[in-house]
Amino acid sequence: MRCDHSVFTRLNWGYPSNNFNFIYLAKTGVSVADREASLELIKLDISRTFPSLYIFQKGGPYHDVLHSILGAYTCYRPDVGYVQGMSFIAAVLILNLEEADAFIAFANLLNKPCQLAFFRVDHSMMLKYFATFEVFFEENLSKLFLHFKSYSLTPDIYLIDWIFTLYSKSLPLDLACRVWDVFCRDGEEFLFRTGLGILRLYEDILLQMDFIHIAQFLTKLPEDITSEKLFSCIAAIQMQNSTKKWTQVFASVMKDIKEGDKNSSPALKS
Repeated sequence: MRCDHSVFTRLNWGYPSNNFNFIYLAKTGVSVADREASLELIKLDISRTFPSLYIFQKGGPYHDVLHSILGAYTCYRPDVGYVQGMSFIAAVLILNLEEADAFIAFANLLNKPCQLAFFRVDHSMMLKYFATFEVFFEENLSKLFLHFKSYSLTPDIYLIDWIFTLYSKSLPLDLACRVWDVFCRDGEEFLFRTGLGILRLYEDILLQMDFIHIAQFLTKLPEDITSEKLFSCIAAIQMQNSTKKWTQVFASVMKDIKEGDKNSSPALKS
């Protein structure tokens, strides 16, 4: 269930390990009410984190470590605070790293543009990611794309939970760790490529479903999903639209939206 340890070194750049206790104690900028609300949510979420493993729940060997890391992060980044789903990411890191290193990796990981946009619920940025995702969705799975469109089924319905937890809640843990290995190497593009791989894997089934059943299916994926089948489907996904790669398409979406905002602005029209 462990990830390739070498990939986590990339997440550990930026903060000295011996600052962990200092960061945990530094509560600057966090109101008592906000801190207590976050700690209550953390307590509730920990009990639901990989419950089948029985290691993160109260009395388990990693309960206090997980609580400590999540509590420290809410103090370190009060502008983000604790968001439901973070516990799964921290738990995977705890299984692969020592406590201080796990915190550093957790903080660095959540500071990446994609994760920061989702955990801060930056609707504008999230819509840009969804729009870019749909470009490659239509390019790779046109039939399923049109099927989803016919039901007005948008990416936010299924992608948010996948991105929030980096698939650690949606996929079997050993498979999620394989996704993490490639994500740490290739970056955010692979998260969306994995999403398209899942859709490709279950395309025939999804084409037979209506809105409600699709949403239910993608919210709780089959537990018998295998690494070989999923990664075969991921490999078949082409992350290039015409001559543009993911980063170029994302940049184009950003530019188009900015220009659209300018054109729709009454102040600029006058």
